[in-house]
Amino acid sequence: MFKSLKEDIEVIFDQDPAARSYIEVILTYSGLHAIWSHRLAHALFKRKWFFLARAISQISRFFTGIEIHPGAKIGRRFFIDHGMGIVIGETCEIGDNVTVYQGVTLGGTGKEKGKRHPTIEDNVLIATGAKVLGSITVGANSKIGAGSVVLHPVPPNSTVVGIPGKVRIKNGVRIDKDLNHRDLPDPVADRFKELEEELETLKQELKQLKEGTYEHGH
Repeated sequence: MFKSLKEDIEVIFDQDPAARSYIEVILTYSGLHAIWSHRLAHALFKRKWFFLARAISQISRFFTGIEIHPGAKIGRRFFIDHGMGIVIGETCEIGDNVTVYQGVTLGGTGKEKGKRHPTIEDNVLIATGAKVLGSITVGANSKIGAGSVVLHPVPPNSTVVGIPGKVRIKNGVRIDKDLNHRDLPDPVADRFKELEEELETLKQELKQLKEGTYEHGH
């Protein structure tokens, strides 16, 4: 237990350059408070003390602005940056070394029964305001861009952006966990660029036809 508590603190120093001292982190980081409250609530939930588990969860929500259902399974070194408005559903499963920013929802679509919430594998980063909905899996080492809405499974080593979220595969190479929120891939802009290139090719071919210099296949 103490090893887990220490890891929860150390990951903050690893991920947040604003963290200055242990006392500051322990007393003022709402994400840490939410995680510790959840670990207690989850232990009670597994022992079928459902009311007490939910009560702790709701008290934590009141003080931190972060709602984590006591049934959710969360791995080691889970880092919540700021955290206000985060919602994590009952059947959500989160692996190790996962980072989540404020306003993220790991929720259901309202249509499933049983496993209703996402599975987030190891080393995933989910940026500000992203929504991951339904019983889907986000593969290891992937990143979800700010404001994205993810409704379909995400392969490992991927970046997802947009509404609905579109996957940008990185050729199976692990993506660095440092997500630059200002430099996300834009699938719409990429498509426009492709269309511009095709249009330019057609213009050149039309010009050659008019000049009588067009050769098929070139």
